[in-house]
Amino acid sequence: MFQFIIRRLFYGFFVLLGVIVVVFFLFNILPGDPARMMLGQRADISSVAAINKDLGRDKPMGVQFLNYLNDISPLSIHSNKTGSYWFLDEYKYKPYIKLFTISGRSVVIKTPYLRLSYQSKRKVSEILATSFPQTALLACVSMLFAVIIGIIIGVLCAIFKDTLFDRLSLVLSVFGMSLPSFFAAILSAWIFAFLLSGLTGLNMFGSLYTVDDLGRGEYLNLKNLILPAFTLGIRPLAIIVELTRSSMLDVLTQDYIRTAKAKGLTYFRVVTRHAMRNAMNPVMTAITGWFASMMAGAVFIEYVFDWKGIGVVIVDALEKYDFPVVMGALLFISVILVFINIFADVMYGFLDPRIRLN
Repeated sequence: MFQFIIRRLFYGFFVLLGVIVVVFFLFNILPGDPARMMLGQRADISSVAAINKDLGRDKPMGVQFLNYLNDISPLSIHSNKTGSYWFLDEYKYKPYIKLFTISGRSVVIKTPYLRLSYQSKRKVSEILATSFPQTALLACVSMLFAVIIGIIIGVLCAIFKDTLFDRLSLVLSVFGMSLPSFFAAILSAWIFAFLLSGLTGLNMFGSLYTVDDLGRGEYLNLKNLILPAFTLGIRPLAIIVELTRSSMLDVLTQDYIRTAKAKGLTYFRVVTRHAMRNAMNPVMTAITGWFASMMAGAVFIEYVFDWKGIGVVIVDALEKYDFPVVMGALLFISVILVFINIFADVMYGFLDPRIRLN
């Protein structure tokens, strides 16, 4: 298992390297001058040149790419000479650990430097660190809702096949899969936050933290999480119901299920101990895939409900041509996807003994 994890990490490294190459060259061939975005259209030529030099854009494209790799790499080389782009700047690269120095260059371990925002002049890593917890909370709650309800309904549909409950659940799951995210968000907001707002008394818009009326500080407002989490969980819930039902129906016809029944085991024990565990592999694939996409930022859901997550950050950055923020967000999302897929492969081994043996 250890060798398998190392091999998957090795493959994941090359996937990330490919993403870095595509993201860098894609956003560096787009029109627009970052220096003029930062200084304004009336900036003088000398100021524009100074900004481009600080950003390393006065160098050939290949050198810019090497500079970018050095910035985002946890292990990097830096010059001790002031004025060089590779200078070990305290603001850019802190915190870091200097390993050793040779020929005027230092090898350091640091957090990846994702550059500065063109608009706010803040570190991209700080912007993402502020927005990611909101997206992570929304994704986790949505996925938890979809997994628990979806598996329960899917198992019951398989047990009570062709009953009214089974047919109604299939109709609702097909409806949930075919419902676009942006339309589901608008429809849920209209029904629950406007039509039924007087009945429920819930205000389900806004971020997790709300400033009180007197401006004395922020307080936790969990009710704002209900509607976005429910809306985001509709589509994965429908898919989990379908996959659980079909996988359970296939497993319940296997020989070892009949053997377990013949040995006198209760039907509940047969379903929970033998059938469900072996039916979870395709469900696990769907769960990890959807969870990765949720962690990447549910753009429509966050934007409609004004949820201050990565999705809103990406949309705002695209509107303002703030390319470092978009590039940093894409790389951050890629890292999440790679590690979630590796985690899913490891979980397959625990769920299915046949995979462990292979």
